[in-house]
Amino acid sequence: MDEARALKVAVDTGKVVLGARRAKRVAKERKARLVVVSSNCPDAELRGLVGVKVHVFPGTNAELGAACGVPFSVSALA
Repeated sequence: MDEARALKVAVDTGKVVLGARRAKRVAKERKARLVVVSSNCPDAELRGLVGVKVHVFPGTNAELGAACGVPFSVSALA
């Protein structure tokens, strides 16, 4: 299963939080198992995501949103 398809399946389950602020909050509460961050997400948002696995998506936030199957850009998801 490729990365884009895995993201789409994860979003369809309803267990995914979209957005950098919400992903940071969930990661700080230790409720996230994995945080996926777009390649052009600001570094300040990456620094706040410690204590959880962080995967950097090779595309931009617009491409990450398209991979998730949503009609808007996504900087991060958890």
